[in-house]
Amino acid sequence: MTQITKAIMVGGKRKTAIAKATIAAGKGNVTINKIPYENLDFFKKLMIQEPIEITKKVLGNFDFDIRVNAKSGGQESQIHASRLAIARALVKFTKSEDLKKAFLRYDKNLLVA
Repeated sequence: MTQITKAIMVGGKRKTAIAKATIAAGKGNVTINKIPYENLDFFKKLMIQEPIEITKKVLGNFDFDIRVNAKSGGQESQIHASRLAIARALVKFTKSEDLKKAFLRYDKNLLVA
C-alpha cells in the first residue's frame, strides 16, 4: 500500500510581514513569491538557505518543493518570515524530532517568532 503525502501549509510572521509556505514531496525547488531562492540577493539567499542546509545535514537529502508567498512589511521582514515558515514546514512535514532539535540548536528564531 503506497502512502500519498499531501501538501502542508505553514505560516510565519516577522513584524508586519506574513509568509505562507506550502511544502510537498518534490525535487528540492524553493520559491519565494514565485522567484527561485537562488535568484535572490546574496544575503537573502543565505538566510533562506540555512534551514535547507540543516535539513540536508540531518536527513541526508532535500526532496521537498516549497512555495512561499510573503506579503506586507519590508523585504527584510518578508525574508525572515519566509525563513521561519520554511523551517516550520520542514519540521511539520517530516515529523522529525532530530530536525527540530537541530534547528533549535542552530538558531531558536528558525522555529519561534
